[in-house]
Parts: sequence; structure tokens; C-alpha cells
Amino acid sequence: MKPALLPILAGILLSGCSAVTGFIAGEDNAEPPAKLEKISNDVTLNKLWSTRTGVGYDEQFIKLVPAVEGPYVLVADRKGRVTALSADSGKELWQTKTKKLISAGPGAGEELVLVGTSDAEVLALSLLDGSVVWEARVTSEVLSVPQIDLGVVVVQTVDGNVAGLSAVDGSQLWIYDRTVPTLTLRGTSTPAVEHGIVLAGFASGKLAAISTEKGFVAWETSVAIPKGRSELERMVDVDADPIIVGTAVYVASYQGRVAVIDIQNGNLGWTRDMSSFAGLGVDFAQVYVTDQESYVWALTRESGDSVWKQDKLINRAVTAPEPHSNYVAVGDFEGYLHLLSRYDGHIAARVRVDKNGISARPVSVDEVLYVYGNGGTMAAYALGE
Repeated sequence: MKPALLPILAGILLSGCSAVTGFIAGEDNAEPPAKLEKISNDVTLNKLWSTRTGVGYDEQFIKLVPAVEGPYVLVADRKGRVTALSADSGKELWQTKTKKLISAGPGAGEELVLVGTSDAEVLALSLLDGSVVWEARVTSEVLSVPQIDLGVVVVQTVDGNVAGLSAVDGSQLWIYDRTVPTLTLRGTSTPAVEHGIVLAGFASGKLAAISTEKGFVAWETSVAIPKGRSELERMVDVDADPIIVGTAVYVASYQGRVAVIDIQNGNLGWTRDMSSFAGLGVDFAQVYVTDQESYVWALTRESGDSVWKQDKLINRAVTAPEPHSNYVAVGDFEGYLHLLSRYDGHIAARVRVDKNGISARPVSVDEVLYVYGNGGTMAAYALGE
């Protein structure tokens, strides 16, 4: 099977008691991933440090991402290790072996480190030493990164529920329930949580604004509307993480569109037909989107018009884009980190981080780019001459 198909075919999730037979039938005629062309680096990516932190994804389609919280870089692996590293040196500060099948995280905030498991659990660890503060049960597997705001831990599960848990002891404060379509991608977008509001995307193609403290719904908007006769054609999952910038939220859906929505009332601004499950990134002027075929686009924040399109990474299972200085960083299935120019999209630099691939969006903090590879490699890079 071609590597570019893995995010979809290996990621198909069936809810309820349904079954799919013959989804993959006949000859695989998919386009092969693009071969990397030689580039003359405009800028260098200087490795500040690199270390192994565990088994990484362990060949599972799960959402393990790096989190930077003050002086800590936090990572989790599939076999239950949660590790805190020094952001400056990469030195291990603590590691906790939870003995859980971690499927999402870590999230961090309010002196807690949060992970979700395949066994419908949420764990809160102390940011200072990694000790377990509490464990809580939720309604199903957690495939989105737990978030925290105003003393409430927000967790979205694959059965369509969003729950608010007490940051003190993990007790349930509220729950918001959505019906899940018969066929969805195996994945859940991570809610955007800020200033008392939770913005959660669902497999139905909707985005909802939920009160962080009380769990009531302020508004609900359709990002994409299911179309077609088959369940496969009607899939419009919001698997890309919504991003809040000021009073706007930017969101993308599979087989749907990219849209900007007013946080205050849920009204749609501009929309752009585009299919994405990898995700998007936003800087002061542009929205960057990795589409279904791994084309990377730059759109204007003002109108959604195209600025450029990078087609040299087609079918390479490219990650969500991360703005970094005058560049946009993405990873791919062979573990290469690419820097694209924010002005015209050309590939300005490239370095290999982890031969097992990169699935998590790179994280840019204070002029440092943190990258977590599928095999458990955690690395930090800075721009050089």
C-alpha cells in the first residue's frame, strides 16, 4: 500500500456495530509519494539537541504530540511513558511509566500534564515531578489531546462526547453529547480552549462553541455539509484542530472546506472548498493548509484567496503546517522536516529527524522548532545562516 494512503485507510473508524467489507478492492492505483528533489538550502536548520524518549507511536494511528510548557518539553509514547525534557538542553527531567496505552497527549497547563488512553481514561500528572495526581474514566477512547482552562480539563472522545472534568480531582463537571455518523475517520480534532470557551469539531462536519465552566452550547455551525450517496462520500469529519486567532477561529474538514468563523456568534466568514484532515496553521497574515493529497497551501487571512501552493510533497503524508519565522514547517512519512518559504512556498531547508516518520505538527516556541518523530525521537532546531 502506498504510504500516502495510510492516514485514511489505516485511520477509518466504524462506530456502532457496522462493518465495512471490500473497502480496499482491486489494484491500488494511487499516485506514489513524490520523490524529494535536491534543494539548495536558503537557510540551515541547526540541531540544538535530539534524544530518544520511548517507542513513540508504536505504529499506531494516534495523536501523540509534543507540548512546550515553560522550561519543559513534554512527550508521551504508546506504551505509557510520559517524559519531561529541558527545553534548553533536551536533558530528561523526569519520566513516568503509567503502564497505560496512551492514545493522545500530552496537554499541559495549570501545573498539570494530561494524557488520554485507548481504555477511556484521562490521567493528570504533576508538571513538576510527573507523579500521578488523578485518573478519570470517560465514555470511550481518547484520540484528541486533553486541554485545560479555568480549572476545567476538556476531553473529546471518539464517540462524539466532550466532557469537562475538574482539574483538582478529575470528577465530571459536565458532558456534551453528539451523534457520530456511521463511518468516520479514525481521529478526533483537539478542541481549541481559550478564555472560557471550548471550540470542538465533530465527525458530522459541525463546530460547536461550549462554555468551559458550565458545558452549555453558545452556538453550533456547519463547517461542511455531507454530500453523496454512500457513507464514504458523506464523510466530512473535522479532524483538523481548530485554531483561535483573536475573535476568529480557523477550521478545516475532510471532503469539505476551510472556513473562518466568528467566535462570538458562530457566523461564517469566508469559506474555501478544500479537503484536509492533517490540519492548518495561521500567522499574522496567512492561513496554511495541508490538504488531503499533501499539497500545502497559503491562503490570505482576509479573504481565503490563494497566495501559493507547494506541490513537491504530494502524497508524502505531510503534517499540519507550523509557521516559524519567515517559514512554514511540515514533516512527512519518511521523517523529513521541511521549511517552506512563507512568501512563495518553495522548500528552503530540509533535515531528517526520525526514519520512522513524523506525524505530529512541529511546534514553534521562542524561535525554536520542536519536532517529535513517530519512533520516539524528540529534537529541537533553530534557524542558522
